[in-house]
Amino acid sequence: MSRQRMYVPVMILLSIFVLWGCPKKAEVATETQETAAAKEEPKVEQKAEPMKEEAKPEAAKEEPTERAAAASTGLQPIYFDFDKSFVRDDGRAVMKANAEWLKANPKVKIRIEGNCDERGTKEYNQALGQRRATSAKKYFTDLGISAKRISLISYGKEKPVCSDQTEDCWQKNRRDDFVAVTE
Repeated sequence: MSRQRMYVPVMILLSIFVLWGCPKKAEVATETQETAAAKEEPKVEQKAEPMKEEAKPEAAKEEPTERAAAASTGLQPIYFDFDKSFVRDDGRAVMKANAEWLKANPKVKIRIEGNCDERGTKEYNQALGQRRATSAKKYFTDLGISAKRISLISYGKEKPVCSDQTEDCWQKNRRDDFVAVTE
C-alpha cells in the first residue's frame, strides 16, 4: 500500500481520538451535587441553634419548621453588584458578623448558596452563583473559618426572593445565603 493511501485512514483515526478526548461541557454545581452529599451524611438544616424545649413557655411552643424559621437570625445574607462576584464593602461587616457567629458555634457547618437575578442565561447564572459562593467561602477562610465546615451550591436564578422587574428587586436576588447545617 502506498504512503498516500495510508495517510488518509491514519488522519481519520487521529481525528477520532482527538475529538473523543475533548470535554463535552463544563460542569457547574447544581442541586444534584447537594443531594449526593446529603446521601453521604445525613444533616439537619437550620439557621441557628434552636432553643431547648424546656426553656420555652408552654404557649410559645411551635412546630419544628416554625422553630427553624424563628431561629434563622444567626446568619445574614450578603448582596452583590450586577454581574460581579466580589464581596462588597457593605457585605464585609456582615461576613465578619457571620464568621463570629460560626466561631461561637464550632459544631455548625454551613452551606453557601449563590443566587443571581433573572437576567442572563441559566448556565451563566449557575456559574456566576458558583463564583459568588466561592468568593464568600474564601472570605470566611481568610477570617479563620475552616474550609471543611463550608459547602457550596449555586442556584443561579432558580430561587428568587423577589419577582418584580426592578433594580431594587434584582438587587435582593443577587445574594449569597448562608444556611447552617448541624450534624
